[in-house]
Amino acid sequence: MRIKYNRTSTINQDGERFKLDTDTYDFVLFDKGVSGKVPFSEREKGKLLIELIEKGKVQELVVEELSRLGRNTIDVISTLHWLDEKGVNVVVRGMGNLQSRVNGKKNPIWNLITSVMSSLYELEREQILERTEMGRKMYVMNGGKLGRPVGTEENSKTFLDKPKSKQIISLLEKGKSVRDISGRLGVSPKTVVKVRRFVEV
Repeated sequence: MRIKYNRTSTINQDGERFKLDTDTYDFVLFDKGVSGKVPFSEREKGKLLIELIEKGKVQELVVEELSRLGRNTIDVISTLHWLDEKGVNVVVRGMGNLQSRVNGKKNPIWNLITSVMSSLYELEREQILERTEMGRKMYVMNGGKLGRPVGTEENSKTFLDKPKSKQIISLLEKGKSVRDISGRLGVSPKTVVKVRRFVEV
């Protein structure tokens, strides 16, 4: 089988750009709202893909970018190594349809390019986090205040009725971990813990 794997980092991203791909696939798997920090083997569609590969049903896996597989270099490299061991040809559309195998043999430049690109993706993510933190610090240094305005209150019902809180509750009921939910929905672990505390009361 030839399978396309897509992923977006937040639940609000519908993956419109993926529609530009008009190629034909046996299956298109889409992990929506799953952070690249979540290991491939812990994603819903990732697990399904792994199951199909273990059964020897997948010959080719197509992704738009290596970052769709993950934002952690070690995780991406280990995933690619596992795919290679299983004889799966990996195609990266955003890199000129770069393939891990050419005529059934390992592409000699594959390891070099994928290692460098994965490292760059991870560096980019760390820089975004660093810039965000610097922005928060500058805001506070200039007199800004983080958090809820002083004197305002929010009761538990209002908090739990928020769309994001409902998504968190749904994932908690499915047995997902705080870290997993935080990564999937792009919320802080504190928010997930707060929702869980209110639900358990």
